[in-house]
Amino acid sequence: MKHIGKQTIQFDNPPTILETASIVGPKEGQGPLAKYFDQCLEDEFWGEKTWEKAESKIIKETVNSVISKSGISADSIDYCFAGDLLNQCISSSFGLREINIPFFGIFGACSTFVESLCLGSVFIDAKAAKNVLCATSSHFCSAEKQFRFPLELGNQRPPSSQWTVTGSGAAIVSASGTGPYITSITPGKIIDMGIKDANNMGAAMAPAALDTLITHLQDTGRKPSYYDMIVTGDLGYIGKDIVTELAETKGYNIKNNYNDCGVLIFDKEKQDTHSGGSGCACIGTTFSGYFFKQLKQGKLKRILLIATGALTNATSSQQGESIPGIAHAIAIEN
Repeated sequence: MKHIGKQTIQFDNPPTILETASIVGPKEGQGPLAKYFDQCLEDEFWGEKTWEKAESKIIKETVNSVISKSGISADSIDYCFAGDLLNQCISSSFGLREINIPFFGIFGACSTFVESLCLGSVFIDAKAAKNVLCATSSHFCSAEKQFRFPLELGNQRPPSSQWTVTGSGAAIVSASGTGPYITSITPGKIIDMGIKDANNMGAAMAPAALDTLITHLQDTGRKPSYYDMIVTGDLGYIGKDIVTELAETKGYNIKNNYNDCGVLIFDKEKQDTHSGGSGCACIGTTFSGYFFKQLKQGKLKRILLIATGALTNATSSQQGESIPGIAHAIAIEN
């Protein structure tokens, strides 16, 4: 691998995304991408007593599914990179405590899935591993309880708020395979523009997405048109519009090939999701379910996947802190 430009790593032996899997909740299963997911649940508890236990079960079964689909044994996977939104990443650590694979618990808020792919790819290209597992999860009910208000209070959600995706996405990245390949990664910087509204995460994360996008293009010498699709994680409608407009002021026209997973996963009008989807599983399930299939079928040849995260928690918000944003990017090519 080699370092190019300010922040980008280009791989000499690009790792293959061997297989993906995705499980989503009932609301996601009623959305426009439902047919692309491996399983759509009928209720948020999935037979468990708490939402947190349900989320752990979701990531556990998603990981079991991707291993089964890949055709390789769990013993052949060298490392697991996984994380979620719950305090100390308990969804991932509890859900995956029985898989018997060396485990890296990571946290990048809603950017966690692409962060795991970044780290896993470095391990693969450095020949420190042959196969790695990357996974993440989120759950609407557990996230609302932790970051905003318990659902029992019945608080009214403002139009700028987003709906945390219930689900899990997982991928196996391998040193061998026929693509799609992760050809480069651009880890992001923390960007904080002073936004404090926990119900407007799209605006808080948009500057980080823009910074990573422009850095990647400058580092690689590419134009936005190089990619069939530029996809951000969970900016929703508000964040997507901000990125599009700000990119244009910087001389980058991304209107024709840019979209956001938070916009794609729900039908805004029919499902009353306000500004769209969010959560670790937003980009995790949308990529693992929808975009990976488009790449495998050759309908897309090159995409730039930029996962965004709001690095905040309930305590910092209550203490009047602003919301720092982060965005990590990976270039995936056939």
